[in-house]
Amino acid sequence: MIDILILSNGPGEVTTWVRPVLQALRKQLGNDVSQVRISVILSPCPHASGKEVNILNSYSQVNRVQAPEHFWRFLLTGKTAENWDWREQGIVIFLGGDQIFPVILGKRLGYKTLVYAEWEARWHNFIDCFGVMKSQVIKNVNPKYVDKFHVVGDLMLEAAGEIGNWENGNLKKSACEIIGLLPGSKKAKLTQGVPLTLATAEYIHSKRPNVKFFIPVAPTLDLSTLASFANPEINQFTQSFGFNGAILKDNYLQTDSGLKVELIQENPAYHLLSQCSLCLTTVGANTAELGALGIPMIVLLPTQQLDAMRSWDGLPGLLANLPGVGSSFAKLINWWFLRNKGLLAWPNIWAQSEIVPELVGKLKPEDLGNMVLDFLDDPEKLANIKDKLRRVRGEGGAAEKMAILAQKMIEKESKE
Repeated sequence: MIDILILSNGPGEVTTWVRPVLQALRKQLGNDVSQVRISVILSPCPHASGKEVNILNSYSQVNRVQAPEHFWRFLLTGKTAENWDWREQGIVIFLGGDQIFPVILGKRLGYKTLVYAEWEARWHNFIDCFGVMKSQVIKNVNPKYVDKFHVVGDLMLEAAGEIGNWENGNLKKSACEIIGLLPGSKKAKLTQGVPLTLATAEYIHSKRPNVKFFIPVAPTLDLSTLASFANPEINQFTQSFGFNGAILKDNYLQTDSGLKVELIQENPAYHLLSQCSLCLTTVGANTAELGALGIPMIVLLPTQQLDAMRSWDGLPGLLANLPGVGSSFAKLINWWFLRNKGLLAWPNIWAQSEIVPELVGKLKPEDLGNMVLDFLDDPEKLANIKDKLRRVRGEGGAAEKMAILAQKMIEKESKE
C-alpha cells in the first residue's frame, strides 16, 4: 500500500503538469485506491485563482485535495486540515511551488522525493530523484549527484494531448484563417488584455472579414466575468484602446461593429488552438503552451496605465497591491521593468532569443492589427516561427517517464 503526495501550486501547474502526470501514474500503477492513493496538496501562489481545488477534484485520478490556505500548518506540523492518515510507504512528487517543500515534507513523512525541474534543480543532496526537462539542467550539477538526474522532457507537451495528431496532419483544418485571443485569466491582465485584443480583432476584421476569432476561456473564469472586461461601464480601460465595448450573447462576445468572438470553455482547447494561424497572448503560462504546440504568437504587455499591471511575483506584487499606496508602487515597479525587461515569453526564454515578437508599452490596436495582417500575408514568416518553436521545446513522453521513475522508486523502497 502506497501513498503518493503531489505538491503543486498555481493554475498553470495544475492543468499542464499535474493532470498528465496523474493520468500517467494511474496508467502505470493502476486505479486500486487500496494499493495506490494519490493526494494533492497546494502551496500558496500569487497567480492562484481560488478554483484550483475544484479543478483538482474534477480529476478522477485524485483521492484527496487540500487547499493552499492550510499549507503552512501542514509544512510546519505535518497535520492536514482534515487530519489525513499516511501510509508507511510513499513518495512526494514535486510539480510546482518551492523545491524546499518536498525536502521538508519528504523528511517529515519518511517518503522518497521526486522533483520535476524545468530550468533549475536545487537541493541536490536532499532530493532523491530529479526528472528534468532538458539536459542543460544537469550541466552544472556536482558529479556525485548526476545519477539522481533523468531527462524526461517537457510536461507541457503532455498537456497538449492532441499535438501528435496535429503534427501528423490528422486534424481537420478550417478553410478560413483563425486567430486565438488569450488575454489572461486574472484581473490585472484582463483589464487591458480584453479591450486590446478585441479592438485589434475588430481592426483585422475590417480589413480581412473572413478571419475568425475565438477566446479559449480559462477554467477559472465564467463568461459573465470575462465579458465585464469588455464593458465600458465597468472597465474604464476600454477607452484607452478606442474600444466601444462588446456584449455577451450566448457563447459569443459581439462588438459594436458586429464582430463575433466565440468563447470556448473546453479546457484545454488544444485541438482548436492548433488550427490557429496566429495567437495574440499575454505573458505567462499561455506562451509555454502555445510554444509547445508550435503555434506562432505575438506576446502582449500593454502599459496604457502604468499602475494597471499589478500581477508581479513576490515583494513587487505585494507592494503593488497595498491599499492606498499600491498605485504609486505599481507605477514605479512598471517604470523600472520597462527599462530593464528581459525576455518575457517562455519560448524566447528557452531559446535565449526573440523567436516570437514581444510587444511592451502603449500598444495600439491598429499597429498590432497591421502586424497580424503582415504575418497572415507572409506564410513563410509564420512557417519559420513554427519551425523555431519546434526546435526549442523539450522531448515528449515526460509524464510517462515521471510515472516510471516514481514506480522504480516505490519498488526500490519496497525491497529495502
